[in-house]
Amino acid sequence: MRGLRAWLIPDVALVGAAVALAYCLLLWDGPQRLFRDADAGWHIRTGERILEQRSLPREDPYSFSREGRPWVAWEWGADVLMGVAHRRAGLVGVVWLYAGAIAATVWLWFRLNWQVQGDFLLACALAAPMLSTANLHWLARPHVFGWLFTLAAVGCAERAGSRFRLRDALAIAVASAVWANVHGSFFLGPVIGLIYAAGHGLHARIWQEDDSQTRQLRSKARWLLLAATVSLAGTLANPNGWQLHRHVFAYLTDSELLARIGEFQSFNFHAEGAGQILLAVGVAGLGACVALYERRLAHFLLIALLVATSLRMARGLPLLALIGLPLANGAITAALRRAAAGASLRPGLRRRLQGFLDYSARLRALETGHHGGLVAAALLGIALLWLLSPGVQARTGFPPDQFPVDAATAVGQLPAEARLLSTDKYGGYLIYRFAGRRKVFFDGRSDFYGADFLKQYGRLMQVRPGWRQLIEQFGFTHALLPNDYSLRGALEDSGWKRLYADRVATLLARP
Repeated sequence: MRGLRAWLIPDVALVGAAVALAYCLLLWDGPQRLFRDADAGWHIRTGERILEQRSLPREDPYSFSREGRPWVAWEWGADVLMGVAHRRAGLVGVVWLYAGAIAATVWLWFRLNWQVQGDFLLACALAAPMLSTANLHWLARPHVFGWLFTLAAVGCAERAGSRFRLRDALAIAVASAVWANVHGSFFLGPVIGLIYAAGHGLHARIWQEDDSQTRQLRSKARWLLLAATVSLAGTLANPNGWQLHRHVFAYLTDSELLARIGEFQSFNFHAEGAGQILLAVGVAGLGACVALYERRLAHFLLIALLVATSLRMARGLPLLALIGLPLANGAITAALRRAAAGASLRPGLRRRLQGFLDYSARLRALETGHHGGLVAAALLGIALLWLLSPGVQARTGFPPDQFPVDAATAVGQLPAEARLLSTDKYGGYLIYRFAGRRKVFFDGRSDFYGADFLKQYGRLMQVRPGWRQLIEQFGFTHALLPNDYSLRGALEDSGWKRLYADRVATLLARP
């Protein structure tokens, strides 16, 4: 009977995951907003191509500007998952896949709070800034699966033992291999292991501890070093071997390229609704300082790295919220417990603080032993049925106010050999809309196109000197551009004829 209750009664982690699932699908409008990045289009079509051909693409199948050039499909595992979901249920299946992954991320986030001995009520309070920060990159793209693996890697580092067993090595190697075939963040596995190993190894050199604790820290450091080595070796189990590592390293160190990609730029903290995000950064920064005070050196090092990354590029903010906030919770809770047990606070304040901590601990104890596995399965089933309802299914997909959903019908009537000038955002959508049959000028695969191409693209779209030569160089016969682009007006002034126009995009033909 007790086992049945565990499967039927959800804990707060599952409740949080259910709230995130409902928020993503209902309030946040996930059926459309998950597709506000057009890269989802070519990921889906690549997955279907792999399923159909039973092999990975080695050359570019989508563009006429780079047709036939070598291409590394380095997230093919996620592409296949998206392809399967799309074949089964169309874009509804892709929404369900990613909404479920987001809910699983929130579940792991709560579990990490408990692993680091974080406070129950503080975790519930920090869930709001975590969700507000993470949803910056709630997209139907493989990085969401990368979040799952990163949370699992931190959880594994927290469970570091004194003796590295064969089963530990096998589990880490297999997980790392899967990670390397799903998303390019696989390098975070070894990095997290090394950070924790450094934190535990340096602890005894900085602070004076008793012999037993020093031996335990050194044993954990050795375990983590072995785990990081096995993780790195496991990532080599991919179709490209070590060439994948070289490709990802070259991409992430190409400052000239990253400077032209929006998500690798600093976040605008003056933007509307940035208060919760700023709160997440502030709490994480405070947690880093408290972690150092509490002698949690590994936590301090990891949070400091995440804070620095998030201030440098917006793409680092979700990881800061997902990893930094639980570690901050653990450090702040430890400091509060120390303060409640000490004599430095006034007696009344100390009693209130102790009462708060005791009440929170009792709430946490009430849910211990429950997980609500059957409830989780039922929620996923209900979510799928809701997504499959005719009204929801009809409006699921790329937002028509951001993409040329209507204009694509006119594009489909163009000659097969037409060379269409369009934006990278439109390119990803057109790849999806025409299943890769109509070649595009540019799409979101920035690592494939490279910095030099992005320079040409920027010159063309901003109508800078030399843009007419680029028109001739690429031999464009038609153009599909957003209405607010200067290039649209420049082409019309040059004699290009309007074939179609709506409130989003204009299709032009070269005279």
